[in-house]
Amino acid sequence: MQCFSNMKSMEQELLCPVCKDIVKQPIVLPCLHSVCLMCASEVLVQSGYPQPELPPEPNSPASTPNTRSPRQMRRPMPKSDRVDRLLRSGSGTYPGRRRKEGPPPLMLFPCAPCGRDVELGERGLAECMRNLTLERIVERYRHTVSLGSVAVMCQFCKPPQALEATKGCADCRASFCNECFKLYHPWGTPRAQHEHVQPTLNFRPKVLTCPEHDQERLQFYCKSCQMLLCSLCKLRRIHAGHKIAPVTQAYQTLKDKITKELNYILSNQDMVLTQITQLENAITQTEVRVSAKEQLSHCVKEIMALLTERQTMLAQALESSRQRRAEALTNQVAEKRSLLEHAGLMAFTQELLKENDPSSFVHAARITHNRLAQSIESMQRFSLSADPSFRHFQLDVSRELKLLTDLNFIQAPLAPVIDTQRTLAYDQLFLCWRSPQDSTPAWHYSVEFRRWGWQRLEEVTGTCAVIDRLEMDSVYVLRVRGCNKAGFGEYSEEVYLHTPPAPVLNFYLDSRWGLHADRLVVSKEQRCARSVPGLSLLQAADRALTSCHLTADLLVGDVAITQGRHYWACSVEPGSYLVKVGVGLESKLQEWFHLPQDMASPRYDPDSGHDSGAEDSSDSPPPFSFLTMGMGKIFLPSSANSHHTNANYRESGFTNGNGPSSPTGVTYPLPPRLGVCLDFEKGRVTFYDAHSLRPLWEGPVDCSAPVCPAFCFIGGGALQLQELVANRNANQTPVRRVTIQSRVTKLN
Repeated sequence: MQCFSNMKSMEQELLCPVCKDIVKQPIVLPCLHSVCLMCASEVLVQSGYPQPELPPEPNSPASTPNTRSPRQMRRPMPKSDRVDRLLRSGSGTYPGRRRKEGPPPLMLFPCAPCGRDVELGERGLAECMRNLTLERIVERYRHTVSLGSVAVMCQFCKPPQALEATKGCADCRASFCNECFKLYHPWGTPRAQHEHVQPTLNFRPKVLTCPEHDQERLQFYCKSCQMLLCSLCKLRRIHAGHKIAPVTQAYQTLKDKITKELNYILSNQDMVLTQITQLENAITQTEVRVSAKEQLSHCVKEIMALLTERQTMLAQALESSRQRRAEALTNQVAEKRSLLEHAGLMAFTQELLKENDPSSFVHAARITHNRLAQSIESMQRFSLSADPSFRHFQLDVSRELKLLTDLNFIQAPLAPVIDTQRTLAYDQLFLCWRSPQDSTPAWHYSVEFRRWGWQRLEEVTGTCAVIDRLEMDSVYVLRVRGCNKAGFGEYSEEVYLHTPPAPVLNFYLDSRWGLHADRLVVSKEQRCARSVPGLSLLQAADRALTSCHLTADLLVGDVAITQGRHYWACSVEPGSYLVKVGVGLESKLQEWFHLPQDMASPRYDPDSGHDSGAEDSSDSPPPFSFLTMGMGKIFLPSSANSHHTNANYRESGFTNGNGPSSPTGVTYPLPPRLGVCLDFEKGRVTFYDAHSLRPLWEGPVDCSAPVCPAFCFIGGGALQLQELVANRNANQTPVRRVTIQSRVTKLN
């Protein structure tokens, strides 16, 4: 009974997605879904492709009209409406091709479970192999659920005298009784050599064979292409270099995985039941939950009540204005009526003129004179005392109508947009974003980042976040999403940030080495410097008529490195003439400052790190290591040490600004920020594009004594040190700290 229940419950897994009936002669599509062979053929014909060549249908009792049972009747072809629904995705038609034309187009099959068109290839259904395992499962299902223990009858006996089959022929693909088997397989004929099998209702090949190479067994499995191969397919060039294993090994591996997954699910049935209960409760809540509907009705009632109250108030204001206007017009009518000949003011004036006493007349007639003058002026400049049209009492409800039209439930915020110009990785990760213009406001944001597994910063109120405690020389993935009363919105696009290869060194520009105030200016925070050629340089150039001499202004950091690996970054203004960024021995930098070199002298090359004096050994590392930038370019010297880094930078998509590389080096566009990494123990310095952390150039430097960050200005230019992310939100300037070793300046 338990076996019957299990078989009955899996009927949904045996249905064809086209005809919605139990599959018959199923084939496996490239998307790994199974469909009936006849259904697939009908769908392709409906799509406009020619009728595919199908293998002959097995002549089995299940397909023979005189032997099949009512429950085994051949199901009808898929209905046209179901086929039309499958074809709505729009597959291209194939009207046939003429001779001497190109290869036929690829056949597209609209797979219903995938919801998309699946490419079948040029050979169409001929490239899809039969699903023999599914056929065996269907046969066991039919035997358990539908047929029970019904005997297999002989296909060649007449119906009244039909006998039970005792033998089956794999070559004839039919079942026979003893007499019919002897009749159709006479002794001494080729049919007598046919393979005998047990009587069955469904004849199928014993093993899968290659659809391209007839009768070749599929003995290998390509892990790269995830397909079965025969011994001839294995030799093809398309599978060269692929991981190919025997099919028995793939069988055992896949069977072990499925067994492990099945055991895991069966051992966690309580979890499945709990999740089913939660889903059923959720469905029940969606059916009986009326709080949202009640809230909607309450909000609409509040709006209607407010509109009614506002309507009453506006109606009262309109009625008050009407009464005031009517009163003003009534008074004006009474005043005009008094000007009639025998009424009001006119009658009083006529009686006043009958007075003969001059003093009494003058005393009483002045006010009458004023009233008459006002009446005459009113007659000459007649106008209504109040506007009866009420044209100023018109409501402009366009904005309110638009608001009511846009009235909707609260929507979750749209995906934020990452500001890639402000987002960076330095001592900490600084992530900045903004909300789209048409997005609903977000109450707060959730920032997620990962190196191996996702971590989260909850309830970030602003539009930027700082992430600390990072691992060096690692790539982090970050994304953001907003949240409001409607819940969380969509994630932003993921952004990748590469952390520096070493701890970040925080230092300031040292202004204690006697800067030339007329040419070099350091900001108050001592993180920016600008070189401006002054009047002295102009006068020197005017006196030197035979050559042009440029001054080199040296600027160093206020730290001296004596151990470890350290990284810092800076940005050079693209309009700078020449700016050199690098490191050097503190003692040599002091000598260079007190004995400035002539930039036009052939004995000096700052990029080589030392001059051409005979006292320096050719095998010793140079005391300086600089990269030169200027006029929107960066110059990368050519050397054995920097060959691979130049190649990496070239692969990043930048092109050489001067065409083919010269023996001395190549130029590239100036990166937005330049990173410098010093390894004191190894005596190596590496320059990076600080935006992408791509290495630009690497070279040796003498680290036998304290080494300082150094900068050199030749002509006009500007430079700014990268500010620490930790100091961006500080209200005041942080206390300056020398993180490695305080450098003692010797000016004497």
